[in-house]
Amino acid sequence: MEFPSLRDHNLEGKRVLLRVDINSPIDPRSMEILDDLRIRGHLPTLQALEKSKVAIMAHQSRPGLEDFTTLEKHARRIEELLGRRVKYVDDVFGAAAREEISKLRDGEILVLENVRFCSEEVSDEVTSKPPREQAKTNFVRKLASYVEFFVNDAFAVSHRSQPSVVAFPTVLPSCAGLLMEKEVVNLSRVIESAERPKVFSFGGTKAGDSISVIKSLLDRGIADAVLTSGLVANIFLAARGVEIGAENMETLAKKKLDGQISKARELLEKYGERIVLPMDLAFQGDEGREEAPLADLPNRKVLDIGVETIAQYSKVVREARVVVANGPCGVFESAPFALGTEELVRSIAQRKAFSVIGGGHLSAIAGSLKVAKSVSYISTGGKATLSFLAGEKLPGIEALQGSRKP
Repeated sequence: MEFPSLRDHNLEGKRVLLRVDINSPIDPRSMEILDDLRIRGHLPTLQALEKSKVAIMAHQSRPGLEDFTTLEKHARRIEELLGRRVKYVDDVFGAAAREEISKLRDGEILVLENVRFCSEEVSDEVTSKPPREQAKTNFVRKLASYVEFFVNDAFAVSHRSQPSVVAFPTVLPSCAGLLMEKEVVNLSRVIESAERPKVFSFGGTKAGDSISVIKSLLDRGIADAVLTSGLVANIFLAARGVEIGAENMETLAKKKLDGQISKARELLEKYGERIVLPMDLAFQGDEGREEAPLADLPNRKVLDIGVETIAQYSKVVREARVVVANGPCGVFESAPFALGTEELVRSIAQRKAFSVIGGGHLSAIAGSLKVAKSVSYISTGGKATLSFLAGEKLPGIEALQGSRKP
């Protein structure tokens, strides 16, 4: 996938608008940042721009959610991690923001306010338009006139067609930052590598997205084995006719995932031997964690895969040459039901294969188990990673490919 890279440009002394994705888990009571993985991911790009005048554009959550807040604490965290002073202004493109951008000197960094405080960034009327039309917003016109170059380092949000992602490359010379480049290189290797077998593990709650990716990977002949857990496994088990219990079926219906069962059934009919389903499952019993085989499941909420399944999945991972995991195997926040996810991550880390972990949950577990360095690559993307693996075009990358030349 070809696009202009930061490595191809000398931006020393240039006024640069840098789009990053530092959207982080936030404690809803203290509003403190709980994990700075995404912030740390952008440090190489910021270091590469150490002689530029940098204005950072980013978001935190979205309107209506309890972690939708300012970027003041993000700016302080960047300052701590980078070891350099970082300014913050509680304005996106107004007079205060533009004045601070104009005052930047070489080597200085300014964090603008949460870009999603700007209605033009989140309006369906705007985001449904092509990038050149989005560039006509006040937000883009005013900011673009105060900078000389645009760098998109925000892979994790590049699946969205929003002004801060797709509009600036139509009016400014632009390129990808080092994190964006790293994400694309590593995820492309997953898809294009001749190494076999390729094993994918899908769990977590984004089951609809995961099933779309599974279909694409199987249809394109990329996946040799797909391990299923969490809601993804529940959908496939129901599709196979396993009685997973009324409570679990109600959960699928409540999350509007029951419509995925027919899609899963079609995949099982076509690729059944490549889709690996749990042999046993774990749930909350009278005395803590209890497990049962598929033929004898109680009508209780599934909270993890069972030990026989863990052993089976570990064996499949050990035989892989490429391993990709997205989403936890169960309710890992509860210690008794973290077993499946922890053992999956351990197996991936122990295997001398090219390995990619996607999503914040698995990366946090890899960190807590102190095995993160044994994983080849930890992707910062959530939905963007899934979209890329599914072969979908990412608007943010397409925008860079068609960007204005310097």
